[in-house]
Amino acid sequence: MAKTSKAWMREHVNDPYVKRANAEGYRSRAAYKLQQIDARDKLLKPGMVVVDLGAAPGGWSQVAAQAVGRSGRVVALDLLEMAQVPGVTVIRGDFHELETLQKLEKALDGRAVDLVLSDMAPNLSGIAAADQARSVALVELALEFALKHLKPQGNFLVKTFQGAGYDELVATLRRAFVQLLTRKPDASRSRSNEVYLVGKSLREGAGATAAVARE
Repeated sequence: MAKTSKAWMREHVNDPYVKRANAEGYRSRAAYKLQQIDARDKLLKPGMVVVDLGAAPGGWSQVAAQAVGRSGRVVALDLLEMAQVPGVTVIRGDFHELETLQKLEKALDGRAVDLVLSDMAPNLSGIAAADQARSVALVELALEFALKHLKPQGNFLVKTFQGAGYDELVATLRRAFVQLLTRKPDASRSRSNEVYLVGKSLREGAGATAAVARE
């Protein structure tokens, strides 16, 4: 094992959030990122319809399902195989493909969405410019889905990375939502350049404007 891999593994097993996730039954330390953001911004409520993009291994879906309860619905999507989560509809597929989007829309059964979550990240190549471009593209895909399926005043939470294209993403989200907030939860490692953008209250007409732009 390379030195960097050994260092990562040592950091991982000693990470307090990893230990806590193991003890509390969460599938990943990422669950605490969503919990911490939600504690501040009150995104999750009983009875909500939530879509979790890039859901595997399921930490965010677990948190969302617990929050929305039996009266709500959580639909999770990932390219990777993901074990079932109680109260969650899991779809495996590539978010870039029309067939996968159709499966997702079928699972929603015509219901508008209260909250779109996206913790999607690209497979890293090690080439910073290419990785950043892929990350931005995933945010744009998630936003396109959100604009199409969110209820009026619906909310959007997405992971992105600071770098090329970040300012343009922020500007786009500001046009789509009444309020845009930047979050770096304590559970996010300080050395990571990941940040979370919270779009609160979809602006009236934002979805329709996006639909026209796509035509």
